Amino acid sequence: MESSAAQTLNITTSLLKSRASKHAVYGVLIAFSCIAIATLMVAYLEKGAVSLDNLLYAQKSNFALWVLDLMPFIFALWGQYVSSIMAYQAGAMILDQTSELRAQAVVLEEKAFHGATHDSLTELPNRILLLDRLQQALSIASRQQSKLAIMVIDLDNFKEVNDSLGHFNGDVILKQVAARLQGALRNLDSVARLGGDEFAILLPEVASEQDVNIIARKLQQALKPSFQVGGLTLDINASFGAVLFPDHGNDMDTLMQRAEVAMYAAKKEKSSFIYYDKKYDQYSSKRLTLMAELRQAIDQKRLTVFFQPKVDIETGRVVEVEALVRWQHPEHGLLLPDEFIPMAERTGLITALTALVTELSLKQMAVWKQEGYDVGVTINISARVLLDPQFPDTLIGLLAAYRVEPEKVMLEITETTIMIDRERALETMFRFKDMSVRMSIDDFGTGYSSLAYLKDLPVHELKIDKSFVTDMCCNRDDAVIVKIVIELAHQLGLQVTAEGVETDDVLKMLTELDCDIAQGYLISKPLPADELISCLSNSSWQFTPSIQ
Repeated sequence: MESSAAQTLNITTSLLKSRASKHAVYGVLIAFSCIAIATLMVAYLEKGAVSLDNLLYAQKSNFALWVLDLMPFIFALWGQYVSSIMAYQAGAMILDQTSELRAQAVVLEEKAFHGATHDSLTELPNRILLLDRLQQALSIASRQQSKLAIMVIDLDNFKEVNDSLGHFNGDVILKQVAARLQGALRNLDSVARLGGDEFAILLPEVASEQDVNIIARKLQQALKPSFQVGGLTLDINASFGAVLFPDHGNDMDTLMQRAEVAMYAAKKEKSSFIYYDKKYDQYSSKRLTLMAELRQAIDQKRLTVFFQPKVDIETGRVVEVEALVRWQHPEHGLLLPDEFIPMAERTGLITALTALVTELSLKQMAVWKQEGYDVGVTINISARVLLDPQFPDTLIGLLAAYRVEPEKVMLEITETTIMIDRERALETMFRFKDMSVRMSIDDFGTGYSSLAYLKDLPVHELKIDKSFVTDMCCNRDDAVIVKIVIELAHQLGLQVTAEGVETDDVLKMLTELDCDIAQGYLISKPLPADELISCLSNSSWQFTPSIQ
């Protein structure tokens, strides 16, 4: 390397020196021309004519011409010396700059390679590097007839965190997750970020499923402690899908695809960890199909709203109905919310879906009012919708379009939704209050909020979760909880709805506890609007007639 640099410097110096010397020769020729002209002028001025004798006389008799005669030689020598120094210095500067540029090029090349193979947020390997390592591990495992494992991990409901807390805080959590996963692995294992909130683990040396189970438990344990971000404490759960080589596949693409199938199966079955099985392939194909069709179903308004009545316990009148969306799929039949609502959350369609449900519900309310029924409607909204600043304006427009009084609409949220971003949630809730739209807290008692927050919330109703109501006749603890919630709500001036009412004994106990509203299969299951009217007309529960 040093000899090459020296050779480059010598060549550069010689080239620059030759160019400098060339210009020095031009200067000497110009100097000789000046001497000749000066000699001619002196000869003419002193002798009155220009001749050879007069020129020789001028050269011999004029001391200034002697000095002038020496100057070309002096300048030639000086120019040659200076040009050598300048050429050498210039060559050295060029060589230094060239070396610096080469060093910068190497650094940029390394950065480009790192950026192409690593995730910019977490600095973990990305999919490209993971697949390269997986291919190498597969080659080794095939030669040695050993096993390896791949796990795909997806954070549960992480889109809701991004929507509620913002992508900056979401990125903070992803960095923490990456650090925890990396810290829980062995040195030979690799963790990569595949994109979004999805990670992959490569275990190049495992003896059996038992080894994979041990590592999976370590990873789950690493994610168990709460995450601190934006002044909030959040619990982040994850779904794990795993495959073994060669048990679940022999090539890279098959293993990765089946690991993702297992992960989605874990989400579907609400299990934290699942190995791939052929029976889960239905989830993969069905999920991809539904994702493509859900947007079209929303745009074309091919979703249906079922209604479940809420009855005033004292009068036996239906005062409200809860709107529950259904999807009558041409291939898969009637799909319940659990099968497509999480998908709508992940794909960002939940706002459009909620707007459609709201529109269909208000439209039905307008029809019922014309038929002489005075009934309100309860609509469920998620954290993304609650924190969407445009949804209140959408609701205002729909209320005006169908001429529905705002006080006839109740928006139902969960207490955990409020706690994700309490300040923003309260701001939107107070805006709904100013619009005269009522708010209800669903599944009360199952979340993490403090009772101290309840007095600050602009809500009209508490809804007791059915997990406490259904067995309250035979479970003393459930009965005590229901009683306390009813008393607390009434002290705060709130209405109480008990869902999950399935027997007369439960309804009787709720009556004794002074509960306001009952909802459950004892009254009616969720039904389409026309079927609901027919069903209730043959029961003791009746719609409240409207005032014409």
